[in-house]
Amino acid sequence: MPYAAVVWGVLSGAALAFYTLYAVPLLKQYNSLVIVGWAMIIGGLGLSVIHPPWHTDFTSLTTGAYLYLAFVILFGTMIAFWFYIESLQSLSPKETSLLGSLEPLAAVITTVFWLKEPFGLFQWLGTACIIGLILLLAWNKKSSSI
Repeated sequence: MPYAAVVWGVLSGAALAFYTLYAVPLLKQYNSLVIVGWAMIIGGLGLSVIHPPWHTDFTSLTTGAYLYLAFVILFGTMIAFWFYIESLQSLSPKETSLLGSLEPLAAVITTVFWLKEPFGLFQWLGTACIIGLILLLAWNKKSSSI
């Protein structure tokens, strides 16, 4: 596994944990759209240092590419994170982060069954762990409310 993949994976996990836990007190003071907007601005500015968008040649993109880009920005990023932060008003951070792990799980399952990509033992083990944790969380919540 490439070193860069491990570093970015750990940094991504730490950022999501911070984003999930720190958003709860912010939601008491601000609207979820304000929180997501500022998070996108801060994240975009921070990553602009690593990969400046002004160095990208956007003139070579087709109209279809612009539409795909707009779709990913709006639905795959802005609305997805807004729904995630909004869910913290009715779910605990633990529940939200575990349920949020269903998105990459759905992507993996789609890749395996629709795109026919091979899947190894460790990938299936990770999938089983995610599903098991979500079921355990749901079961514990039901038994504690009885």
